[in-house]
Amino acid sequence: MLNKLFFSFLIITISFPQSLSTKLTKIIGNKFFDTCLVAIQVEDLATNKTLFKKNEKMLLRPASNMKILTSATGLIFLGENYEFTTNLYYDGFISNDTLNGNLYFEGGCDPDFTTNDFYHFVNALQEKNIRHIKGNIFGDVSFKDSLYWGKGWMWDDDPSSDVPRLSALNLNDNCVTIITSENKIELLPKTNFVELIFNDQDSVFSVSRDWLNETNKILINGKSNYTDSIKVNIINPEQYFLTVFREILDSNGISVSGEIGLSKLNENSKLLESFKRKYSDVIINLNKNSDNLSAEMTLYALSEKYFGRPASAENSIKIIYSLIDSTGLQSKNYRIADGSGVSHYNVISSELIAKLLKYIYQKYPDKFKILYDSFPVAGVDGTLENRMKLSNAFNNVHAKTGTLTGVSCLSGYVTTRRNHLLAFSIMMQNFVGSSKRARDFQDKICEILSNH
Repeated sequence: MLNKLFFSFLIITISFPQSLSTKLTKIIGNKFFDTCLVAIQVEDLATNKTLFKKNEKMLLRPASNMKILTSATGLIFLGENYEFTTNLYYDGFISNDTLNGNLYFEGGCDPDFTTNDFYHFVNALQEKNIRHIKGNIFGDVSFKDSLYWGKGWMWDDDPSSDVPRLSALNLNDNCVTIITSENKIELLPKTNFVELIFNDQDSVFSVSRDWLNETNKILINGKSNYTDSIKVNIINPEQYFLTVFREILDSNGISVSGEIGLSKLNENSKLLESFKRKYSDVIINLNKNSDNLSAEMTLYALSEKYFGRPASAENSIKIIYSLIDSTGLQSKNYRIADGSGVSHYNVISSELIAKLLKYIYQKYPDKFKILYDSFPVAGVDGTLENRMKLSNAFNNVHAKTGTLTGVSCLSGYVTTRRNHLLAFSIMMQNFVGSSKRARDFQDKICEILSNH
């Protein structure tokens, strides 16, 4: 009798582990999702099976998860060895230490060009012993069309550094940085291209740009009592590029008698020097730091390679659609407007993202490794540096974040306890307030996948 009772007690008290589906269903059963849309798909790349899906076909705004499609398309159709090239040409002739002619910068849509990169060209001039330029400095921006923003970008995002002007000649993400400390303001780079305007010193501290009148006047209100770094975008990035270069020439003892402006390359000009940046380097900043300019310049590079100049986002999106069709899904079922996900016109699905991540893994193992390494790592770097530090997802999840007002997404790869690599996509949309709660749910889902 006692043995029967003991056995019955064991049957009642033994609890079996919950299934993955049960755990995930419980997470998204929270009241938060009574009003917030959620879509999830999880693929086991070891067994080639779908482990979980919910609203996976629902069309939602991807925010910066759009960069997964853009960067994957870049890897396949540009290749990791594609080079964003900025060329410096000159016409006329060199006599002693003087160039009797003009300099021409031919833009190649390098998204990561910085002030320090100018010294590559300064050194080239110095090697030819050029100390005086009796002519102008021109910029050739014919590589791309004249559209300076993507379709569906919001006017009230200006002057955020997240929505930089787009050009074939880019510098410092087409932004300037204001370094603040107690009773001190510093501008980087130090340039006369922008003007600092100090307003009411008794008001709340703020930094902006005179976007309403479309000028490059930086408006500073109040006084800062702390150290901070604030970036604002600028208009006319190609003029910004040329202005800073001229200022650097001057500070390095190279005088310019003429003006700066825009002009197509003189057909009789000669190449002085080139600066090249590989796509394998660009994709790291693109995904880890969710750099919008890098994503948009990838689009223009794709367009120029396959459709010629002037490059356009519209043509490059055709290439993204062709990649979607290659996964077995139909591109006509989605709408893509830009490469970065800033646009509110984009609508795609978690099914698409998960299947694309799976497709890259299966069909392009060499490019998969580059894509995988370019994603932020949970608790380690990029936009995931401060997330999932205290769970098994730490240093495990490699995934791309995505955030717009009312939108939060996370898609990428995670390795389970049994060493199965999973591809997953989590999309959340239509919530009010901070995205922190949405991110917390995503982190919990990643922890569950890590422990699976």
